[in-house]
Amino acid sequence: MIESPLLTHLKGYIGGQWLGADSAETLAVSNPADGAHLADVPKMGRVETLRAIDAAAAALDQRASLEQRARWLQQIAKALRAQREEMGRILTMEHGKPLKEAQSEVDYAAGFFRFCAEHVDRLGPRTLEERPRNCSWDIHYRPAGVVGLITPWNFPIGMIAKKLSAALAADCACLIKPSAKTPLTMIALFSLLERELDLPAGKVNLVTGSAAPITDALFEHPAVRLISFTGSTEIGRELIRKSAEGIKRLTLELGGNAPYIVFDDANLEQAADNLIANKFRGGGQTCVCANRILVQGEVAESFAEQVAQRVRRMRVGNGLEEGTDLGPLIDDNAVAKVRRHVEDALSKGARRLAGGNAGAASGNYYPPTVLIDVPKDALCNREETFGPLVPIATFQDEAEAVRIANDTEYGLAAYVFSGDLERARRVAEQLHFGHVGLNTGTGPTPEAPFGGMKQSGYGREGGYEGLYEFTEAQTLPHPE
Repeated sequence: MIESPLLTHLKGYIGGQWLGADSAETLAVSNPADGAHLADVPKMGRVETLRAIDAAAAALDQRASLEQRARWLQQIAKALRAQREEMGRILTMEHGKPLKEAQSEVDYAAGFFRFCAEHVDRLGPRTLEERPRNCSWDIHYRPAGVVGLITPWNFPIGMIAKKLSAALAADCACLIKPSAKTPLTMIALFSLLERELDLPAGKVNLVTGSAAPITDALFEHPAVRLISFTGSTEIGRELIRKSAEGIKRLTLELGGNAPYIVFDDANLEQAADNLIANKFRGGGQTCVCANRILVQGEVAESFAEQVAQRVRRMRVGNGLEEGTDLGPLIDDNAVAKVRRHVEDALSKGARRLAGGNAGAASGNYYPPTVLIDVPKDALCNREETFGPLVPIATFQDEAEAVRIANDTEYGLAAYVFSGDLERARRVAEQLHFGHVGLNTGTGPTPEAPFGGMKQSGYGREGGYEGLYEFTEAQTLPHPE
């Protein structure tokens, strides 16, 4: 069992109170590194969700000034920074990622609250300079209402920070549903919120449990006006269909199939270093990590060997152990998917440059693997692997690189490496992805908008654009 001063309550949080499920049922949380049982959390459902929504709706009546919202956001950022070590430890134990990486995720999360605190005045009223129809026109940004925030397991604190920071900045009341695989980091966050802030009861609510009954209740209740979801495209499509009945707004960050394009004039060492940092973050279990590595033919072998050399030096192990570069995958299904993609590519002519025998992987661990000569019809080119596989394919010219990169239903992130920045920008303009790194593998930041194109979703998180996602613009014309 996990022990932590931030986990004295292993419960949900509704209307300012820690509560279990009405049924007393629980869900087990385990450590993917060794399968050890960490905790049991309430298996809440429809009834508890509706109760939380009612509490949130009541909290909406207690409006907060911009100054108060800024204080709340600043306090959350400060609390996260102060507790980064313990929050990181909890995160590592339930997710598996290396401790330093987990602590960096806590810092990343704090950045969203800091950014929103510093820029919440953007949501203040403004008056148009023009005077149409001899009236003064005031624009107010009202809270969208009760909002449902549904987060995945791969970034237990980072993903909720993107959503909750903007929702609180907009003065919304929130119901948060974390992944049943990684709920403990969220419970720890709620411990901080209760201890450090004077939020009205019902302003933030935590419901843990299986997804279906909780999500259905969010769509059922008329007070819920917006649902923000990060997860698979398959589930995103289902949520879009469910939103039609109540005309509910959605913000969706869905699946990815990121191309990582390396031209023959690129700095190959720089491109290889960036690929390692990008690809193996979270064990390769991120929507923005490189999934299809496309290298110009003349330098493919050289680049692949540079990547393989780096991969061979990586240490796989428990995320709490010092020196670990790559932790376990989240569960055995994740391991099976990576193994299937590797075996499929090898059966179709790919060559392995690094990585152990697929069948030798034990537990939830899978060795970081580099393949070259991966054919276009390989599964890893069509599906998001979500694991530590680097599949390298080749292209001949700029036009082919763009065509292959765009040959996917997804459009979340892409990366272009070239010694000619003008060419990199020209290629980026043709790529149908919301985030395109130019000679960098960096992902999102709190200061910039992030989101997908095509079937990777819609809406933005981060930046000024993310601030407005949880608001409703109301226009007030009036004669002076």
